[in-house]
Amino acid sequence: MTPHVPAFLAMATLLTAADLRTVPLPQLTDRMAQMDHARLKSLQHYTDTRRYILDNKRFRTHAEMTVRMTYDSSGKKQFQVLSESGSDWVRKYVFRRLMKVEQENAAGAARREVLITSDNYNFRMIGMETANGRPCYVLEATPKTRNKYLFRGRVWVDAEDAAPVRIEGSPAQLPSLWTSSVHFVHQYQKIGPYWMAASNVSQTEVRLFGSTEVRVEYFDYQINPPARTAATASAPGQ
Repeated sequence: MTPHVPAFLAMATLLTAADLRTVPLPQLTDRMAQMDHARLKSLQHYTDTRRYILDNKRFRTHAEMTVRMTYDSSGKKQFQVLSESGSDWVRKYVFRRLMKVEQENAAGAARREVLITSDNYNFRMIGMETANGRPCYVLEATPKTRNKYLFRGRVWVDAEDAAPVRIEGSPAQLPSLWTSSVHFVHQYQKIGPYWMAASNVSQTEVRLFGSTEVRVEYFDYQINPPARTAATASAPGQ
């Protein structure tokens, strides 16, 4: 392995084709945690541009906000609003709230509490499917606590990289008594050796207000390469 290759990529090459078909669930979930830890050490800095979009057809409410996000190795995330339009209320109480939650969950103990690991979830193997043209294990995830930032649903795990490439489900705890249901789909894309967020789509049913869709689109990633002495990279962008 050359110094230019993050160690977690070398780990990915250790599994044979037969291993990918037969890996036991505990081995897979352990490897997910190991690879996430390795990525976290390797990804020192990145920026992305994301577009927040909200639509509520019943009240003809629409809002958009384009933001530049900067991440550093301490886990700190900073947001710069590039443009915004539509409902002031949505931009203030929905979009900025989403950014605040992401900042709170980006590092330290808060990050550990929302990781997709056996510490936070019970898993059941569903089978294998192809996602993004790659073989993936499909896991059913059930949260162990009612942490409002956990979810219940399914996770598509890339068989080679042991990284989530798709998550679909509902929050472990509904955000309020006014909310009757929430369903989301998170998609990830591979940027170099890293799996980063591609899109998040959330459909929320709220009593009196009807259905509201919130979409977040991620693009224009700029990822700094790890230092030559770095052992290993960061979790997929959230």
